[in-house]
Amino acid sequence: MMKYEDLRKQRLEENKKRMEELNLPLLTQALKNSTSPKTTPMKKTKPRIVGTELVAVRRSPRVAKSPAPEYKEVIHYERVMIPRRLATPTKRDRLFFAYASDEERAASIEKAEKLEASLGSDYPILVRPMLPSHVSGGFWLGLPSNFCRKNLPRRDDTITLIDETGEEWPTVYLAQKCGLSGGWKRFAVDHDLADGDTIVFHLIRPTKFKAYIIRVNNANETVSTEISTSTSSSEAF
Repeated sequence: MMKYEDLRKQRLEENKKRMEELNLPLLTQALKNSTSPKTTPMKKTKPRIVGTELVAVRRSPRVAKSPAPEYKEVIHYERVMIPRRLATPTKRDRLFFAYASDEERAASIEKAEKLEASLGSDYPILVRPMLPSHVSGGFWLGLPSNFCRKNLPRRDDTITLIDETGEEWPTVYLAQKCGLSGGWKRFAVDHDLADGDTIVFHLIRPTKFKAYIIRVNNANETVSTEISTSTSSSEAF
């Protein structure tokens, strides 16, 4: 048997012959003798402009009589604010929160639709059944986007809710989200709204809703609601 050293020498000779057949030694020598390629100089780049701003420049006394520079007008919209009431709304305990059944909810909606028919079609009407998210937790009242686009302001505004006693409740209307945010919690808590109640919103002015509350517990009673004189004498849009 051949020894390990003899096998290694034989393998080296075979590899050397293969390298010579592929001209690898010549290529290696040529790479060593060749000069490194010239690097191209980097192009100078202009710094990016992040933003521009109009600022007041100190003027020399020599040009004091010249016309003042003109500035672009920037419009700042005033944030919609609602007046605060002295009373603080109480938190609702979700542990004892009462959920309406499907039958109770359907009866409340049916009664609200009868009231809607009695109000006439002179002004837009929206029937909104109350869900747990409307009367507890985050207290957010979302409105149908189609109704909002046709009848409500295109920008954030204050929308006043008028209950059946004539008392007014200002709320913040968010146009992009199509819903009532600030002030709605106050209205819901003070009127003790519950899951399953239905509210008939009668848009008597561009930013005023007459709100008729149909209680889920009294949904089986006969509808007997008279339209207030303030509604009938409202101005047209």
